[in-house]
Amino acid sequence: MRVRRLRIPKERIGSVIGPDGEVKNRLEKETETEIDLDSETGEVIVKSSEEKPLQALAACDIIKAVGRGFSPEHAFNLLDDDMYLEVIDITRYTGGSEKAKSRLKGRVIGRGGRTRQAIEENAEVFVSIYGKSIAIIGGPERLQIAREAIAMLLDGAPHSAVYKFLEQKRRELKKRPDLWKK
Repeated sequence: MRVRRLRIPKERIGSVIGPDGEVKNRLEKETETEIDLDSETGEVIVKSSEEKPLQALAACDIIKAVGRGFSPEHAFNLLDDDMYLEVIDITRYTGGSEKAKSRLKGRVIGRGGRTRQAIEENAEVFVSIYGKSIAIIGGPERLQIAREAIAMLLDGAPHSAVYKFLEQKRRELKKRPDLWKK
């Protein structure tokens, strides 16, 4: 039996469990793992068989994603082998200042959520801004586009430049023949 431990914010434990334990039960069933949650500490223990270690990693990624603010529905996309979770620590750009952290989160979200929506739609990813991090779920190429756009915003680039970058990347992706899509 393999055991993996991780910690998520206590206030997100309820989202991992879901109404009547639905999310936890689905996660255990689809990943063939056993999950124990401690709502006092936020600690999560994921147990898996020796034969299926990748299942435990998938379960941990889904739990991390929910812990970073994603809905369970979006987090379950990580069961797909071509989907990945990336977490960007905002404090790397702020030096720990709460005011600067709030300002940078606001830049990524944009007025009325417009910037976040533009990143999600153009890069075809899911973005969550929670606590001191920005998390992204998407395929490898699309993750890279979203990461670059977010880095531009965190580095102080004008929103218009980021929108142009996103639109250009979207056009490039549409021009390429995608052999993997049906």
